[in-house]
Amino acid sequence: MAEKVGVYVCHCGSNIAGKVDVEDVAKWAGEKVKDVAVSRDYKFMCSSLGQKLVEDDIREQGLTRVVVAACSPHLHEKTFRRACSNAGLNPYLMEMTNIREHCSWVHKDRAAATEKARSLVSASIERVKFQEPLEPMFVDVNRATLVIGGGIAGLQATLELADAGYPVYLVERQPSIGGHMAQFDKTFPTLDCSACILTPKMSEVGQHENVTLLTYAELEEVSGSVGNFKVRIRQKARHVVFDDCTGCGICVEKCPRKVLDTEFEAGMGNRKAIYMPFPQAVPRVPVIDTESCIWFERQKCRACEKLCPTNAIDFDQEDEMIEIEVGNIIMATGWDAFDTRKIPQYGYGRLANVYTSLEFERLCNAAGPTNGKIVLRDGKTEPKSVAIVHCVGSRDERHNPYCSGICCMASLKLGHLVLEKTDAEVYSFYIDMRTNQKNYEEFYQRLLGEGMRFVRGKVAEVTDAARKPSEQGKLIVQCEDTLVGRQQRFPVDMVILMGAIEPQVDAREMGLKCGISCSMEGWYTERHPKLDPVATMTDGIFVAGACQGPKDIPASVAQGAAAAARVAGMITKGKVMIEPIVASIDEEGCSGCRICNNLCPYNAIEYDAEAKVSRVITALCKGCGTCVSACPAGAIRGAHFSDRQIFAEIQGALWDAWQPRGGASEEAEAVPVSAP
Repeated sequence: MAEKVGVYVCHCGSNIAGKVDVEDVAKWAGEKVKDVAVSRDYKFMCSSLGQKLVEDDIREQGLTRVVVAACSPHLHEKTFRRACSNAGLNPYLMEMTNIREHCSWVHKDRAAATEKARSLVSASIERVKFQEPLEPMFVDVNRATLVIGGGIAGLQATLELADAGYPVYLVERQPSIGGHMAQFDKTFPTLDCSACILTPKMSEVGQHENVTLLTYAELEEVSGSVGNFKVRIRQKARHVVFDDCTGCGICVEKCPRKVLDTEFEAGMGNRKAIYMPFPQAVPRVPVIDTESCIWFERQKCRACEKLCPTNAIDFDQEDEMIEIEVGNIIMATGWDAFDTRKIPQYGYGRLANVYTSLEFERLCNAAGPTNGKIVLRDGKTEPKSVAIVHCVGSRDERHNPYCSGICCMASLKLGHLVLEKTDAEVYSFYIDMRTNQKNYEEFYQRLLGEGMRFVRGKVAEVTDAARKPSEQGKLIVQCEDTLVGRQQRFPVDMVILMGAIEPQVDAREMGLKCGISCSMEGWYTERHPKLDPVATMTDGIFVAGACQGPKDIPASVAQGAAAAARVAGMITKGKVMIEPIVASIDEEGCSGCRICNNLCPYNAIEYDAEAKVSRVITALCKGCGTCVSACPAGAIRGAHFSDRQIFAEIQGALWDAWQPRGGASEEAEAVPVSAP
């Protein structure tokens, strides 16, 4: 029986109609293409009136298939599927073709764009005739959630869910939660004490009845799918019995071994071999660093064990594997600092008084190694002049082409702290000043008023090679001042390098474990950069904070709360819908070669060793078709993308080749339908 197809061509204001003759395309489809019962054009098909047009035609005209020629299916495919469903038509009998991004926006020739739009519409009409009704699948959602990363974004997401009454597992690889924010002195633009606003959240998470805190732990493996993930976590050995420790600190105080703290203190201070990262650490349980502990080096000492009042020290403790089940996962793994040694002309690691921004944060922090006093490397000399260099490793094709987002404001903050605590003159070397958030521009104007000197130009070199007596014993910043139009040399006592924000070094590895992808730079890829910035292409996996891209504290907090809201919504529903556009394997035709197992980007295919066949885990499958095309036996079928549908679409796209030349009857001019 012939299908009755409805075709709807959208003007999208002038986005499509500006380059495509929309009325002509709709008229052509209605008159020339076989099986088209209704063909209309409308200004905005995605509007409520446009949707009602589709619904009314399905009911009144008895349409069995629908084609909407408009914008990207990423934007409005769900909108038109819902309209079809409201009118009683299976939503998977609707096909959407993109004549905006794929046609109007990429062409200047109106006639050629109109001709291409005809081809795209024809292809969708021929395809939709062979589409089959599909029914969505539903799975139950486990109420527990795993949050990976204990920085400010992870803490916010954890508290949002825990306060809503849902159980949360928070995994942090460091001995304490807090992330990079715990290292900072003040936060811009309000200059709040970082610890003062962070530690209450840390304490609340550590004491919350709905939070299971797993610090000094790492994710090992994730299996399962949305609603029911199975997770293996490696709890690394602290060599301190967690439940027996009271956090008294005697073991730390009496430990004879001091080592350089390259993590929390960024190499600016020392810690003991058994240590807590900082006084407000949560949990307040120390960790033994086996690489610097005298006992693990030479089998001597054990002072901490002898002096511990609760006998909590356990040198024989080993790593433990913990297995949990959760319904959703929030990735909040944060960022790493760019290694400024990669730009040797700036002198870091070679010139003593060149600092990274994190080193300076610890230097000016009241809880830092100098109790907040800003001094040079000799520990006593106060600088009389300080240079702050922006974009070190950012906006640089040799390192990171992107802007790190926070560096301009962080440099303003550090400049303010120098001016507040010393009599030094402060120079800020910038490419562009980016102060585009709430109260940021006002903060910039404040620093101008405080006397911070701004030099526009990329720094070429930081050197100690003096050319004149006034430069002796100084660091010289060589820079082209683009506002003055000449090269200048600025002798200073201290240089602070604002290093780029980079993805965690193992971000790709972590992404593979969870089945999510990264951008070329290594940031986790969201489902949609504008409309869905916290979800990923793997259902049930969400991203929050700087692991998704450079961002400041307010944006990280907002994204952590947003990810928690998405998870809470799924938990409240109790069930989650899974798209039925998935692959299926004909077990009789499967040879068990396992090619598909290794190719699936979502780890959605498992091998049954007993039956010697592969099977698709429906809840994990995204219908990408990789396995379908790779199967040498042709035993895998992709729902909604059968060979018959694809060949029909190709034939429809080539409609012009079927048009008769010369005087043909109107009936003969109709686009044929002869899909394999």
